[in-house]
Amino acid sequence: MSVEKILSDWKKKQFKPVYWLEGEEDYYIDQLVREAEHNLLSEAEAGFNLTIFYGKEANWADVVNACMRYPMFAERQVVLLKEAQQMRDLDKLENYINKPLTSTVFVVAHKEKKFDSRTKFGKLLKEKTELLQTKKMYDNQLPGWTEKLVSSKGYQINQKAVLLLVDHIGNDLSRIDNEINKLLVNLGNSKTITEDDIEQFVGISKEFNVFELQDAIARKDLAKAIRIINYFESNPKAGPIQMVLPALYGFFSKAFMLFGVESKDEKMIASSIGTSPFFVKDYISTVNRYGYEGIERILLLLHEYNLRAIGINDSGTEDSSLMREMVFKMM
Repeated sequence: MSVEKILSDWKKKQFKPVYWLEGEEDYYIDQLVREAEHNLLSEAEAGFNLTIFYGKEANWADVVNACMRYPMFAERQVVLLKEAQQMRDLDKLENYINKPLTSTVFVVAHKEKKFDSRTKFGKLLKEKTELLQTKKMYDNQLPGWTEKLVSSKGYQINQKAVLLLVDHIGNDLSRIDNEINKLLVNLGNSKTITEDDIEQFVGISKEFNVFELQDAIARKDLAKAIRIINYFESNPKAGPIQMVLPALYGFFSKAFMLFGVESKDEKMIASSIGTSPFFVKDYISTVNRYGYEGIERILLLLHEYNLRAIGINDSGTEDSSLMREMVFKMM
């Protein structure tokens, strides 16, 4: 069962007795819980027919008793169990899930992980509930997801702005959504988010950021790379070494994978190394500049300087000095 299918069914007033939402990606779980809490019942109906529990404080018997009540002055009632992963004796909901009340819409939000499907209760969930399982999105999927999200809100975002936003925030869909909503409030009459908007309203420099440093190294532009690192030194939050090194490793490890790809078709290459076709030319040009030994050297240097950044084989060199030294050796 997908998020889109559940939302579509709810808009058509088609409901199942039990929805079990679980997994590592909170964004979709929160989306459905908000919809269930605010839109499945009218304001008047919710006063009598909406019950919310929180797993850490909830008793399984109280949850079952609430689910077994009949709705008042409405066709259905809604019972929400939030943060179900914190609830003790969660598997004692088994009897109710086996024979739920059809006039109750019971929505369970079990975050952080999936329930063990090998257990008796896990098998029951798969058999008897509308089960949504979420997992963290791969980093290479984030730009496309962000573009679709902006489009769904009736706007557009250019490629540079997408990269700045995703590179800065990382794999946090809720935060990406929140930042986009803030951007849209400030756009005025414009219908396109640009890198200038990202710089002004999110606070990410369009010239001095991890993405631009990566691009400078890929192009062997030492002067630009040093300017960016100097900016990071003056603005520590803009490019902490703990954010810079994983980003560079992600880029150059994908570039290294090109040596094992025989196809020259950009879509095939993108699929093989796990990236968007939009970035393939960047990886190819980087490989052409550095060659096999150059890319290998960069990866070894990233490993070495990651260790030094956490104090291994280093007596406390400043992060900016480490980055300058590393970049010089890379090029």
